[in-house]
Amino acid sequence: MRSGNPTLSEKTFQNIDRTTVSSEGSMTVSGTINKTGMLFLILLLGASISWYQPSQLLIWGGAIGGFIVALATVFKKEWSPFTAPLYAGLEGLFLGGISVMYEAAYSGIVYNAILLTLGIFAAMLLAYRSGMIQVTQKFRTGVVAATGGIFLVYLASFLLSFFGINISLIHGTGFMGIGFSLIIVGVAALNLALDFDMIEKGAQANAPKYFEWYTSFGLMVTLVWLYLEILRLLAKLQQR
Repeated sequence: MRSGNPTLSEKTFQNIDRTTVSSEGSMTVSGTINKTGMLFLILLLGASISWYQPSQLLIWGGAIGGFIVALATVFKKEWSPFTAPLYAGLEGLFLGGISVMYEAAYSGIVYNAILLTLGIFAAMLLAYRSGMIQVTQKFRTGVVAATGGIFLVYLASFLLSFFGINISLIHGTGFMGIGFSLIIVGVAALNLALDFDMIEKGAQANAPKYFEWYTSFGLMVTLVWLYLEILRLLAKLQQR
């Protein structure tokens, strides 16, 4: 039960406190769907605030605050009923502010990015539910390896930026740069399949009820990443 999403790993459902399950009930797929819908609405609310009242404070506060809350959620999964909605709100503030900046530079890009994100989500869910995508061990290993490689490239880019060095694959608008962004969008989309599989595995494992919030949080992490990468890709295409 391994996912490329760092919030949903093979150890996610290990060491489950069965006393919590017996007292609060167990996780279900339908319950997770409801929680995901709630988180999405909270994210939209946060995004609306920073969209109509954009400021650097909201952008940086949402980004840094969301990162801190995400770490807390990963290490304290039982806090997820409280931290997952907080994460969604903070990420909404961040995404709304970032979206304003992209929209100012490239008119219509945000609308297209939202449609593509929702479209990819729906397509991946349909492909997973229909059996077109089989989440086998090889599939998991490949997606996890690709996700880890992307993380290392971004980490290297961040460290090299202190020395004034930019990695053209990330920031370039040539064929290599656009191709790299396409690969990242593809890997992010494949992570959705792993997240769907993890949610089903959690329900089958009779995980505690709060795991509905935790797995919904993990799915939101992937969706936020996918949306940001689509924005980056569309911006590169418009720069050509």
